Amino acid sequence: MGNMDLDLQSIQEARDLARLGEVATKKLAEYTKAQIDAILVNMVKIAKEHAVYLAKMAVEETGFGKIEDKTYKNHMASVLLYDEIRDMKTIGVIHEDSRNMVMDIAEPMGLLMGIVPSTNPTSTAIFKSMIAIKSRNAIVFSPHPSALKCTLRAVEIMNEAAVAAGAPENVIQCIKTPTIDATNTLMKAQEVKMIIATGGPGMVKASYSAGKPALGVGAGNSPAYIERTANIEKAVKNIIASKTFDYGTICASEQSIIVEECNRQAVVEEFKKNNAYFMNKEETAKVCKILFKNGHAMNAKFVGRAAKVIADAAGFYVPESTTVLIGEQQGVGSDYPLSYEKLTTVLAFYTVKDWHEACELSIRLLQNGIGHTMSIHTEDRDIAMAFTQKPASRILVNTGSSMGGTGASTGLLTSFTLGCGTWGGSATSQNVGPMHLLNIKRIAYGIKDATRLAEDDKSFNYPELEKVLAAKKETCSCTCESKKEELPIPAAWKPDSTAAVSVASSYIPSTGYKSPAEYSNAFTAINKDAIPGDYKAQTPVQNIMAENAKCPCGSGEPLGRCSRCGQGTGFVNDGIDTKQLMEMVEALAASIKGE
Repeated sequence: MGNMDLDLQSIQEARDLARLGEVATKKLAEYTKAQIDAILVNMVKIAKEHAVYLAKMAVEETGFGKIEDKTYKNHMASVLLYDEIRDMKTIGVIHEDSRNMVMDIAEPMGLLMGIVPSTNPTSTAIFKSMIAIKSRNAIVFSPHPSALKCTLRAVEIMNEAAVAAGAPENVIQCIKTPTIDATNTLMKAQEVKMIIATGGPGMVKASYSAGKPALGVGAGNSPAYIERTANIEKAVKNIIASKTFDYGTICASEQSIIVEECNRQAVVEEFKKNNAYFMNKEETAKVCKILFKNGHAMNAKFVGRAAKVIADAAGFYVPESTTVLIGEQQGVGSDYPLSYEKLTTVLAFYTVKDWHEACELSIRLLQNGIGHTMSIHTEDRDIAMAFTQKPASRILVNTGSSMGGTGASTGLLTSFTLGCGTWGGSATSQNVGPMHLLNIKRIAYGIKDATRLAEDDKSFNYPELEKVLAAKKETCSCTCESKKEELPIPAAWKPDSTAAVSVASSYIPSTGYKSPAEYSNAFTAINKDAIPGDYKAQTPVQNIMAENAKCPCGSGEPLGRCSRCGQGTGFVNDGIDTKQLMEMVEALAASIKGE
């Protein structure tokens, strides 16, 4: 009964959080760029002040990783991320194509749900809070039960910082009673518009089954290939730095090393120089026995642990200074457990004849972490390009996978949610950021005459239709182009020369005003930049003529846009040159003066 009460309590909490989050989202959607920037600046400031504190909490609560590395993760998720996204356009017009007359308008998606893993509990919460606010969305988090305290504290700190800088109350929230029922309730809540899932395969799959848009990431199983032209010393140092960063808890970290027969010995020696320990068959079997449960599922007890801790638990001795444990493998699959993802300081080691075999092996290894990440160390650009065909969303060259995949050592966007594309069942193959959390509307002006698309399209050439098109052209026998007439300015608008000038300089037909005076009174309310480019490029007299002149063929349609005779498209200025315009203006001025 107690369990039932807890479940009911957690479900009600999830519902309440969703409702409060929706209120905050609607308010945040009205914020300006300046307001959002001010909020983000304060969030970064507070996150930096609490980076070490939150890292200590995470290590103490979960037992995963290292304090100094988790601190750097928190730093990445706040300081480094903000440096990359501060100038990113996420409000109003974010892109304008003047040639094709198309504008992109950004709108927030609505309330987000963020799922947080135990391996990166505070950095993920900070990261998702930052990108949510940047895109003007509120967010509600579902923490991993084993990392509840540190995740909840990170969320509270981010919300307090945001609200202190002007954000709505409850803009960043977290479930305090995490249960499967609470998570499912939040996933399916009508207030939640998108789910950002970072966690185990089961949770990611549940996110995609919630009946709404979701951004999920799959498991990683990154192979690292040291090709024969590679700088071996640099490659090995990068791999060890990456695999020992937070003791391997980043899903992009290296899982297998692939070398060639020709450089195998040199690579092995270099790893040993960097305190790597090569296990024998017996030791490898012992490590596999404690590292995995139920086949190839990792034992949480050894996630993010030092090599020494794992070796001691397996029953063999390694020095305290040991960086990673390496076990040689002869195949891929259930008979070779080290061929699967290991979020800790253990690596598989493979030897192949050449890069062709390395390619084949990489593909097989990636099947257990398909779509995620792989790395290659080489000085041969052609070899690097050959590996771009592998089923991985991030192909990293000459860098550590942990740092490279998350954007710390590469030009990729800093992110703790790494898409795996359709290979890994993900909606994106990119590093997730603010742009993935926007609805983008497009304003598109007509640039072609919708009534004459086929007639004006020179590529539309079908002999079967020649008779039909010819008959259509014969419906008008006049030559509109030769009969264009100047449009006189309405007499009511000619009280004096000043009025005439007002017509010529101020009147914009698209506004719909009936007179220059009417237009002038409301001029300040008009956004001149919203006028189509073609319109702005014309002279006032041309605008008046294009707006009001009728085609001489008798159709009653505007001059230069006659669907009956087919003369012209859009607002045109055909047949009127500068001399002709000057003559029109001079004649108008003379008329006003009574000459």
